[in-house]
Amino acid sequence: MKLFAIGDLHLSHSSNKPMSIFGPNWDNHAERIAAAWLERVSDEDAVLIPGDISWAMQLDEARPDIEYIAALPGKKVIMRGNHDYWWGSISKVRDMLPCCMYALQNDTVELGSVTIAGSRGWICPGSSGFDPETDQKIYDREVIRLQLSLSGAKQGSRIIVMLHYPPFNEKRAPSGFTEIFEKYGVERVIYGHLHGKACRNAFEGIRNGIEYTLCSADHLDFVPKLITEI
Repeated sequence: MKLFAIGDLHLSHSSNKPMSIFGPNWDNHAERIAAAWLERVSDEDAVLIPGDISWAMQLDEARPDIEYIAALPGKKVIMRGNHDYWWGSISKVRDMLPCCMYALQNDTVELGSVTIAGSRGWICPGSSGFDPETDQKIYDREVIRLQLSLSGAKQGSRIIVMLHYPPFNEKRAPSGFTEIFEKYGVERVIYGHLHGKACRNAFEGIRNGIEYTLCSADHLDFVPKLITEI
């Protein structure tokens, strides 16, 4: 089994939100993702999708986008991003998903010898846009959710974490997220959220024994990235 990742699909099959308004590199992006996916991913593989899946506002409106992803090969593990407004009750989300898809929230997914854990994350303290009045509480809550997810990791398994937000501020300072990664012996972290020029300062590589990978769709040129083989 091969494990791929691609985030920030920003699909809009039931909403009028063409991503091409953000630049010509987004032209026909859904079709380009599907074409690259079909070339690389088989039914035996799995794809991690760390958030910003659909522009839908309600769960039923997200169904065409979920079905679009479900029709592609492989298992899919999805999580909520900051623009997934349709994602409400986790039980209702899971009830809607086809059998090939799993929604990650406060728990883990086992894929062979690999445990997938994670949380949405949030803007980290020290970031230029961090407001202690509004962001600290959400950040603290997401750190707790990450801890809760990782506490359920299978002992002895390889651990890969999905976050939507980057786990660092612009200065790449340690955070509550990175401290938990190191505590649990996480092997790899994938994250998204960043687009365009913001990707230039994103950290990718190995730090304190953990490999970090930015997998926003436009950063990957809309091609799912091979993370590991299981």
